[in-house]
Amino acid sequence: MQTIKKLGTSFWYMTPVSVTDRPIIGMVVGKDKTLMIDAANSEAHAELFIKMLQDQNVPGPDMVALTHWHWDHIFGLSALKGAVSISSKETQKEMKKLIPYSWTDEALAERVKAGTEIEFCANCIKAEYGDKRDIRITLPTITFEDELEIDLGGVTCVLKHVGGDHAPDSVVIYIKEEKILFLGDCIYPDIFSPKQNYTPKRAARLVAQLEKFDAETYIHSHGQELLSKEEFTKEMQLLKNLAHYTEKHKGDQAQIKSDYEKTLNRELNEEELETIENFVNGYEASAQ
Repeated sequence: MQTIKKLGTSFWYMTPVSVTDRPIIGMVVGKDKTLMIDAANSEAHAELFIKMLQDQNVPGPDMVALTHWHWDHIFGLSALKGAVSISSKETQKEMKKLIPYSWTDEALAERVKAGTEIEFCANCIKAEYGDKRDIRITLPTITFEDELEIDLGGVTCVLKHVGGDHAPDSVVIYIKEEKILFLGDCIYPDIFSPKQNYTPKRAARLVAQLEKFDAETYIHSHGQELLSKEEFTKEMQLLKNLAHYTEKHKGDQAQIKSDYEKTLNRELNEEELETIENFVNGYEASAQ
């Protein structure tokens, strides 16, 4: 069951659902305006969020900012008719490609077979929508290239394009006064290639950008809801170290593993081993 939670004095968010791939969506409430973070994976998802906010006497969104173009973050935008929608130019560009798509079982299966869709997303769309798939791609009305700052009245949000392997158009939202950094999916690997992967250079650039923010709380769109500064730092250190060792050993998985075990002075856990494999996959793909 989804719940709504408040963090700090101006930020609310709804918990995720893994079965239908509903991500965390948020609302930043200023004295003058409100900014919704991501548009939900369906109109039903967006409408539930707004209803739950109303139950807490929180107004609906004046604006909605998209973190990236993937379906689970944009399909609810058609329900937010009164809100001004904002995205990076790259996000809008990728969304335009979805407009001619059909979302029937047959169309999804064809795209999975062709490699333009993955089975995980196809199954989640079916689970979220059932047989009624009146999906309308609504394009954002305001776009930016690198960074956009929005004053909501006592609360400032910085939208920053950071890229990453999961989606090159990824944007993070930094809520200055709360020291909250909404990460979206930017830290996740590329799951749409034949082999899930991180590329060393792209991962290192992403980490360098994220570490510039003076945040105390970090929010992923899926999985663990909130990360502390310490937890986030550990995630960044893992990506930095493995990006370095992957380049150093030219994608040699055994050498990367051996070097990292010496660094940590212990055997590696499952997450670390999987991340090494992702970096090796990315190194091999970029070398082709």
